[in-house]
Amino acid sequence: MAKHKKKGFFAKLLSKRVLLFIQLIMSIIFLAYIYILKMLPTKYYMILVGVIVLLFIMMNLFIRSGIKRKRKYGKGSRVVFSKLLCLIISVVLGYTSVMIAKGNSFLSNITGSFLETRVISIYAMNDSSIKSLDDLKGETVGIQSERGTSSINNALSKAEDKLGSKIKTKDYKTYAKLGDALVDGKVKVIVVDQAYMSLLETHHDGLDENLRSLFKVETKERINNVMKDTNVTKKPFIVYVTGIDTYGTVSTISRTDVNLLVCVSPVNHQILMVSIPRDTEVNLHKNGKMDKLTHSAMYGIDETISTIQDFLELDVNYYAKTNFSGITNIIDALGGVTIDSPYNFTTMHGHYRINKGLNELNGDQALCFVRERYALPRGDFDRGQNQQRLLKAMIKKALSPQIITNYNNILSAVEGCFETNMASDDIKALVNKQIDDGGSWQMFNVQVSGEGHKTTKTYSMPGQSVYTMVPDEKRLNRIIEVINKIEADEKITKSDVKGLQ
Repeated sequence: MAKHKKKGFFAKLLSKRVLLFIQLIMSIIFLAYIYILKMLPTKYYMILVGVIVLLFIMMNLFIRSGIKRKRKYGKGSRVVFSKLLCLIISVVLGYTSVMIAKGNSFLSNITGSFLETRVISIYAMNDSSIKSLDDLKGETVGIQSERGTSSINNALSKAEDKLGSKIKTKDYKTYAKLGDALVDGKVKVIVVDQAYMSLLETHHDGLDENLRSLFKVETKERINNVMKDTNVTKKPFIVYVTGIDTYGTVSTISRTDVNLLVCVSPVNHQILMVSIPRDTEVNLHKNGKMDKLTHSAMYGIDETISTIQDFLELDVNYYAKTNFSGITNIIDALGGVTIDSPYNFTTMHGHYRINKGLNELNGDQALCFVRERYALPRGDFDRGQNQQRLLKAMIKKALSPQIITNYNNILSAVEGCFETNMASDDIKALVNKQIDDGGSWQMFNVQVSGEGHKTTKTYSMPGQSVYTMVPDEKRLNRIIEVINKIEADEKITKSDVKGLQ
């Protein structure tokens, strides 16, 4: 009597029962992750469950049919093909589950943020003989202790511990004088709170690009919640989008280069973008004193939001924050963006040539594009419009099929250089609603504008002549009216925003 050959390890591994069991487990895991993600409406989720169950039953029948055919005719090609197909389905389900899990983790990491980072750095000029902290021995370090004394002292104490000796300091009355002292060579090293970098550059625009950090201390500070949560699927909401002028830690307290309000009406499928130039004169919420909007961020993002709420008579519900690193990383991960520029110009940073018409820009080029104002006919007003152009281009690219092929790269690029206080469940609910309702969105954009002039009366830089923009009251009131319509859940039309772009 012929003896049956014992099945080998791989034959057992690829047996019908094992392969179907793997597919069953992968199917359950896949459906569980889809359910946890909460982005798929219930009716579509039930359809998906039906498809996955049907797929499992069909594979079971297909494999059984192949085995019967092999026994009857001695041909096993169908068995091999059906087992291979079962394995491929399991791999696809497993890989998709991993991607969903990454996406869910990513949302958790960038949302629900209520902390800012105060960064204190010890700087020397790039061409200085001071190359490291050890070179500080015997040197006098310039400080400005009027603002953030405790943070400055804490950083100096930690630097002294690392250096193993006391650091001699010289106090300057203002950050402007501290910057002058460094540039003039009166001191070779200074201690700076990153939040007040703009004050350091009062007489030396772009000074930050000529500095080398020798030592840095970062401390976390809680953001006072001045915003109001809402039901983002049923009620209008406003997101304050800010771009800070730093690289590295996105939570750093620093001046704002980008100030956009994204007013969303989920019911009417309308989005209104409101751009506020960084140099706009506003009254600070904390004391009612006049200052530039960008300066308000030196006192924390909560102060900026409260000031904007007073300025435009609205309620901000959420904020979203990125920085120079974030913009370049995200755009590069998207594979670049296409920008339609109304002007020919060369950027001051990077010296990139921007042509009138369509431009394919990588991350650094796009960053320099939205930072530029001096080469533009209307200065900061045109820069605000360019910021809106970039945001629209990024949204368009992010919604394209290419996001699927660059999924991992995009998640890695965004995480760590973008944050928001919006809950991940709110974002999921919005996606869920969009999938359920479908339909396109109408996008409108308006911009605050006015007359620029020099003044010595800002709260943050009293006595120093700085450029500010006095907002046009008539235009401002019209913008407030449009925002009020969005907040009242009324539809806005092109005539509402005519002449406000």
